[in-house]
Amino acid sequence: MGLVLVARREDRLLALAKDLTADYGVRCDVITADLTDPAAPQAIMARVTELGLDVDILINNAGLSGSGAFADTPFVELANEIQVMMTAVTELAHLAVPGMKERGFGRIVNVSSLAALMPPAASLLYTAIKSYVLNLSQALDMELKPHGVHVTALCPGFTHSEFHDVMGTRDASNKLPAFLWQEADAVVREGWNAVDKGAPVCVPGVVNKVTAAAVKPVPLWVGYRLGKSLNPFKN
Repeated sequence: MGLVLVARREDRLLALAKDLTADYGVRCDVITADLTDPAAPQAIMARVTELGLDVDILINNAGLSGSGAFADTPFVELANEIQVMMTAVTELAHLAVPGMKERGFGRIVNVSSLAALMPPAASLLYTAIKSYVLNLSQALDMELKPHGVHVTALCPGFTHSEFHDVMGTRDASNKLPAFLWQEADAVVREGWNAVDKGAPVCVPGVVNKVTAAAVKPVPLWVGYRLGKSLNPFKN
């Protein structure tokens, strides 16, 4: 058994791989890749094959989000969001699934968001993309569960990570009440338990579960108006 870490920053990956091997005695390989590159998914899987490994567990966790209005954002930035969080997620799953089916075992966790369960709001493509990930995961789980492959959409809310630093929204996020936040390790544990048990959707944390349940009965037209009222880019 081995672990393959994939991200853009090799130095960070190597340091993490060293720590994981020391702490858990697990083989840990590193692949540097930028998922905004359409060739990245094929290259990643080719490298995994070269390493002599099978993909029994796939975690699609890469993400980014724009910080401006749709019409004011260069399309290349929007295309990068689509490539990283939609196209790469779909292609990596498509490349991994045949082997999982053949071996009769597989686990796929696709990181969606609590936003996918909320009324639509102006967050550029983020909410739309995460809704796609949610629906894709459920459809794949229906198709693949008879073959021993479980797929779960993990839908976290506010989680302590580097996401807000990278996106430049740290100051705004720091103003949110502490009870809304979760630690990353708690989200990971709940997400893994969900996919292992065969749950197609996981909303981690009590506050997030209550929030998701509260908005579920909202009619589409009410949700749309609510989303419009929360639009930070309206004139």
